Amino acid sequence: MLFWIVAGLLLALSVVFVAGALRIRSDDARPDVAVYRDQLKELDRDRARGTLSSEEAEAARAEVARRLLAADQQTARISHGSGNKYIGLALIAVPVIGISLWTYLALGAPGYPDLPLQGRIAQIEANRADRPDQATAEAAVPDMIDDSRDDIIEMSAKLKEVLLERPDDLQGWQLAVQTQSGLNDMESAWRSQNRVLAIMGDEARGADFALLAELMILAADGYVSPQAETALAEAVRRDPRNGTARYYAGAMYAQGGRPDRAFTIWRSLIADSTPDAPWLAPIYAQIERVSVLAGDPTPIDELPQPLGPSSDDIAASQDLTPEQRVEMIGNMVQGLSERLATEGGSAADWARLITSYGVLGRTDDAFAIYEEAKTVFASDPDALDTLARAADRAGVNP
Repeated sequence: MLFWIVAGLLLALSVVFVAGALRIRSDDARPDVAVYRDQLKELDRDRARGTLSSEEAEAARAEVARRLLAADQQTARISHGSGNKYIGLALIAVPVIGISLWTYLALGAPGYPDLPLQGRIAQIEANRADRPDQATAEAAVPDMIDDSRDDIIEMSAKLKEVLLERPDDLQGWQLAVQTQSGLNDMESAWRSQNRVLAIMGDEARGADFALLAELMILAADGYVSPQAETALAEAVRRDPRNGTARYYAGAMYAQGGRPDRAFTIWRSLIADSTPDAPWLAPIYAQIERVSVLAGDPTPIDELPQPLGPSSDDIAASQDLTPEQRVEMIGNMVQGLSERLATEGGSAADWARLITSYGVLGRTDDAFAIYEEAKTVFASDPDALDTLARAADRAGVNP
């Protein structure tokens, strides 16, 4: 009700302003007839006192009479135009009010309460906490087990029987995870991985929990359940740089109505990844849309670039002597340094150069580039974060 009161007052106020613009003020547009009549009486008095001759009085009377006639005609025109003024006002007021109401009813949300940002976030988080669990999600996914490999299916069944008698056989359960996931039996695979974690106890790594979460998510056809979220949180707690866990954490927030968090996680993950990281392709397929929903539209070419050599670069260097390997890296670094000096580059390019100098043991050069880059990107907090992470890796961040 309060909304309609305020909206009505605003519409009325707008119509009043329009009416004010159309209104003809009588003391500006209409001559004062009484003034001319008083002038005629004054002429009679001046003639009687002898201050004006008969000829002068008649000439003045004729001029005043002419003005009085014109004033009467102007008054008649103004009176006739008043009706048109009100018609014009109605022609303006009715469409303004009608179009405003139609627009709100068509595009607005009548009856909905105000939804401030913090309230919307609280509602989203409440919905996330109340989302379906793992079992519910799996029940909605059709069976995708590959039944074409009879030999693997038979081996998996025998392994399952053996493990019933050897519940603490770590290697056996790890083999079960591999076998079951190979058959696309993700539900059985994550349960076997859960047993692996129970056997490993405190020795379990972040990657082990990340694998559990990934198997649960695949079993739910990409959906991140509360149970998978718990596994992801533990993976990140044990290994904050684990790429798999960070990717799925971003996917979870994207699913749950928090694109702002998803975009932040994925943008940071890209900057920490190598060019051949398996999560880059699915991130790039979604991150532009997520950035728009997050209120920070960012084209892919403006995102941080992956750092470090790819697996192909590493493989190519395996057959080289240590001296040749250092020379290869030095040439790559020199080329990057020259390009930045002549053409400039993104914060990720500068970060790559800092990291590379650190790998070569050229800490003085790494520090000098870091200081220069901080000046170049002084007004960009995200770029400064990327540079700081590179300086940490190079061992030059004070």
